Amino acid sequence: MTTEAKTKIVDEVKRFAADLNLSESQKSQLQTAYEKAEDRIEEIRKANPDVTRVDVIKKLAAARDQIREHIVNFLTPDQLKKWDAQMSKAKTFLGHPMQV
Repeated sequence: MTTEAKTKIVDEVKRFAADLNLSESQKSQLQTAYEKAEDRIEEIRKANPDVTRVDVIKKLAAARDQIREHIVNFLTPDQLKKWDAQMSKAKTFLGHPMQV
């Protein structure tokens, strides 16, 4: 994972930590989920150097969905509602555009 990707992850976790009032344990778990998603995105790009932007956006949406499946296990129902609201408005995910 690049230094830039790590920085984006830390920034995202900080933003959500403040917005959702996450505990230290939740911050750690969210960071792990983001790191796994970023690793999957990097793998996709390496395995498919000619991938189209539309395909990348679909893969990003899938990675975001996988993070949600993971965070359901450690966010409170109120935190999860806030997460979903923020994700529905998101134009980027880990610094990658989410729209075609």
